[in-house]
Amino acid sequence: MIKLDVACFVLEAGCCTHPQWVTLRGGSRRPVRFPALFALIEHPRLGYMLFDTGYTQRFFRETARWPYSLYAKMTPVRFTERESAVQQLRRRGIEPEAVRHIIISHFHADHVAGLRDFPNADFLFLQEAYDAVRRRTGWNAVMAGYLPGLLPDDFEARAQPIDESKQAELPPGFPFERGLDLFGDGSLIAVDVPGHAAGQIGLLLSAGGEMHFLCADAVWSSLAYRENRPPHPLAGLIMSDRRKYKDSFERVRRLHKLYPDIRIVPSHCEEMERSLVRGGGSV
Repeated sequence: MIKLDVACFVLEAGCCTHPQWVTLRGGSRRPVRFPALFALIEHPRLGYMLFDTGYTQRFFRETARWPYSLYAKMTPVRFTERESAVQQLRRRGIEPEAVRHIIISHFHADHVAGLRDFPNADFLFLQEAYDAVRRRTGWNAVMAGYLPGLLPDDFEARAQPIDESKQAELPPGFPFERGLDLFGDGSLIAVDVPGHAAGQIGLLLSAGGEMHFLCADAVWSSLAYRENRPPHPLAGLIMSDRRKYKDSFERVRRLHKLYPDIRIVPSHCEEMERSLVRGGGSV
């Protein structure tokens, strides 16, 4: 159970465009924006940390050559340097060296492109998520949404795989089976949301006295889970496991019904971008 409040700000670091119908049953054929959201978290004891990082200019450098250029063609990206996580933190008076932890939901490029900007951070993730991509290169990496050059050269030295023995108590009836207490104080609970990517996690936290669930890519929009509009089967081409994705999607829907007061924040939801990012970022 969540025992400690944190401050949390949801921000956007670039976006990609894609036809809506692929990600939302009955959606438009026109390309729509998918913001790359990340979270800045201020822990009362541990200071500043991030949940994912969004895009950086490195995405364009890493996709400038074949076969990685296919990644950029499949998901055209819009980004300016001002939007990078590191620049946004600096405008808030936070230097990159002050960020000591980055929680990685999964290793797709739009979630890890900023890791190199934070030299003092260690990296928290499920070992399964890293094992699924660590040896992939070329076409195999592209199909996993992974760009090896985005990881810092000393990534493994700074890696802190989540201790899966530190299971947390979840709220009664919570539709996800496992929560992991990241720092042993009940402040940040990692929750399994696999399917979109192997080992993907969301983050359950309390900020401002209200519960929030940063669900990564378990769903791509709030509209999808509210109206039960899962993605087109074509979207399964980029999923690690379609069956697990369907299960995670259904669990998000059940969470919304059982706990309507928990704010669910998908990482690419334009509705969340409008309400949180344009509204100042604070959840």
